[in-house]
Amino acid sequence: MTLIKTSLLNGIAVLVKMLTLLGLNKVLAVYVGPVGYASLGQFQNAIQMITTFASGAINTGVTKYTAEYHDDELKQQAVWRTAGTIVVVGSLFTSVIIALFSDSLASWVFGKEGLGGVFVWFAATLLLFTLNALLLAILNGKKELLRYVLSNIAGSVLAFVVTTGMSIYYGLYGALVALAVYQSINFFVTLLVCWEAPWFKVKYLFGEVDRGVLINFTKFTAMALTSATCVPISHILVRNHLGDTLGWAAAGYWEAIWRLSSAYLMLVTTTLSVYYLPKLSELKTYEGIKQEIIQGYKMILPCAAICGLVIYLFRDLIINLLFTDDFLPMRDLFAWQMFGDTLKIGSWILAYLMLGKAMFKLFIVTEVLGSVGFYVFSIWLSGIYGLEGVTIAHALTYALYWTVMIVFITRELKGMKLSTSE
Repeated sequence: MTLIKTSLLNGIAVLVKMLTLLGLNKVLAVYVGPVGYASLGQFQNAIQMITTFASGAINTGVTKYTAEYHDDELKQQAVWRTAGTIVVVGSLFTSVIIALFSDSLASWVFGKEGLGGVFVWFAATLLLFTLNALLLAILNGKKELLRYVLSNIAGSVLAFVVTTGMSIYYGLYGALVALAVYQSINFFVTLLVCWEAPWFKVKYLFGEVDRGVLINFTKFTAMALTSATCVPISHILVRNHLGDTLGWAAAGYWEAIWRLSSAYLMLVTTTLSVYYLPKLSELKTYEGIKQEIIQGYKMILPCAAICGLVIYLFRDLIINLLFTDDFLPMRDLFAWQMFGDTLKIGSWILAYLMLGKAMFKLFIVTEVLGSVGFYVFSIWLSGIYGLEGVTIAHALTYALYWTVMIVFITRELKGMKLSTSE
């Protein structure tokens, strides 16, 4: 399937997800406010870390090797059985730990123990959460895009319905519980979508762990654990710093602009995940990889830049439509945030080659340095420019990250060209 076809079909799911997310922005803005936004961001980052550890951080590897072994069903099944066993064991163990230390986790994430019940809900549904992610990774690797799209649409609608209802009736606590459980509910939809697929059987998802597959997974586990640890922790630390120095409302404004960025960039980032990762995993030649990267820069980067410019020009209208008057101070954050988002996509087009070709050492080093750099830049620049300094730090971080990607990925491609020409 071509990049254009993938983008169009995936665009349907992304459009639905964008609309539901933007609708949720309005609901959350009304019922939880800027301070509540900061708490939601803290919990979302905690979920990212916990689910990655619980699943063994192997979903990217599942997608890669499912795509790579597209002509060998037995190898694919070995990948799935190994992954499924890791997910079940890891999730059950993690659930027990979360339940036992729920109050302590709430104290660290939210600054108070009264929200420990949110983590109990999360622990109770964690296994379904990670199994849903595993099935989606398999669908992605199998290039079952229609099923993948249907599952994601269902997940978006469920997220909107559950979060809206819980926020209206229970305020911030309800929104946090909804964030904890909605993807677990979506597992049943994803399972139903997969059930009729000719390749799907429950026995393929659990069983003996294949030693070779397990060794292959270790690279992706190292990469995913690094990302799942560094990025959320850096964001939590930045929010804590903003809360302590500028107030938790300021942290909420930053969370709001970050969520807006995530929403409008979703078409780009999901296309990278759904199209680029399987495609780059399959490609073996220098010319093939180079062509895909050039195509990405011709289509994806201009799209991201234009979207960012439009959002900047209509920022006042967007704040009025998607948020409330309480969020008007975030108006000053748009320029640098949109610029940084464009730099981010430019760098990610190259960075996905690290995932597709398992360049785990380069990935880990750049991920750690990028997260540390963002935190340090945020502390430094927010001290000079206030809240706007965090968005300047976002742009500066990705300008440096893109530069590093150009240097190292170009070197990698040149090495591939030399090896194939010998």
